[in-house]
Amino acid sequence: MSERAPTDYRCAMTVHDWQSLPLDIDSGEAIARTGLDYRLVDTSGADTFGDWLQAGNRGFHAPDSGEEQLGAARDALAYRRTTGVYDATGPNPTWPVATTGSWVSDLTLPGGGGIPMWAISNVTVAPTHRRRGIARALLEGELRTAAAAGVPIAGLTVTEATIYGRFGFGAATSVTNWVIETERARWVGPTPEGRIDFIDRERAAAELPALHERVRRSNPGETSAWTGLWRRISGTMAGQQDASKIRAVRYADASGRTRGVALYRLSGDPTDFTKHELTLIYLLTETADAYAALWRFVLEHDLVDIVRASMRSIDEPVRWMIADQRAATVTVRDHHWLRVLDVPRTLMARRYAGAGECVIRVTDALGLADGTWMLRVDDNGEAKVEASTEPATVTLGVAALGSILLGGVRANTMYAAGRIHGEASAIAVLDRQFGALETPWLGFTY
Repeated sequence: MSERAPTDYRCAMTVHDWQSLPLDIDSGEAIARTGLDYRLVDTSGADTFGDWLQAGNRGFHAPDSGEEQLGAARDALAYRRTTGVYDATGPNPTWPVATTGSWVSDLTLPGGGGIPMWAISNVTVAPTHRRRGIARALLEGELRTAAAAGVPIAGLTVTEATIYGRFGFGAATSVTNWVIETERARWVGPTPEGRIDFIDRERAAAELPALHERVRRSNPGETSAWTGLWRRISGTMAGQQDASKIRAVRYADASGRTRGVALYRLSGDPTDFTKHELTLIYLLTETADAYAALWRFVLEHDLVDIVRASMRSIDEPVRWMIADQRAATVTVRDHHWLRVLDVPRTLMARRYAGAGECVIRVTDALGLADGTWMLRVDDNGEAKVEASTEPATVTLGVAALGSILLGGVRANTMYAAGRIHGEASAIAVLDRQFGALETPWLGFTY
């Protein structure tokens, strides 16, 4: 990386100015050395943006989109900062050979506070252009741009878990995937008052944004959503395949207010009509009653012998609402990865489970979060973080900091894994401070 003072956009950037932030100079130079061209994509241009979207389909092994699907995707994603890498010597010079998309979202931290997050998505490199350093240039460019703009943390959900640790991202939340045999499970949970009703997909898409905005503020790891997400989940996006198979139900409390929504689809066994599989696409609940009522509806659905649910929390109460926990096969995988860019702002934005102080040394190969910091947490769980010249009592990489940030993994566990180093007493303080106030979770991909 060339020696160049970073531009600071903090004073001028407003809510949607991320779209017009210039390309990172160092990344542009690195890509130019490979004979390729690094560009911001004009999302108002149907042809240009359409080619970018088709390249993204190719990168994720998805079929090409038709005109109706392209139009819907352009409408849903046009607000993002969209970049592409182009090969002018190829047979399709208007199709990018690599893509990224980004925008500023809001990340919920322990204690209910929020922090601006540079969300990164649609990271692809064509298999024809691998091993040229393109992905590295794109991701490092995104991180430098975010840091210069004053965004304190970056995040992404991943298709491959082996890529992003090298850029300082740490796995911060995990999700569970469930396969439940309904006959064995047998409901033993509560039977709430309130009512469950079918609603059409359009109403589900209309109900979900406000419900999610209320719910996400109590779930560390959740982020603000976008309209296109709810259209996709509910099957109301134009040109969406198999949308007619999606069904929606809502739970309303005694006052008639929506407290939960579930979306699912059914697939049958052609040899036995009683053996349908129900795939729970998305379940969002605001209250314990809504959670119990909607899960019971799903597990006791007529003519269903298997329920599949993905991207659920690692601490699902439904495990304790069925008579036979062995009726559920549950697998765990990493999901939401976080990359700290500004250590003091990030650490002071969350609440902590225990008081104490320690001096932490954060190492960062990109230099964005590198430094030594005094972390002091008072009895109210509020932190003060300042640069320190004292000897560090704890040393960790920026990826490890991202992993423990939400409480999804204990500091003691990371210490045992060799990802955090330090004095035993200091590790104990860190473990107590970063202990989970609530189980972190993110229920969708972005």
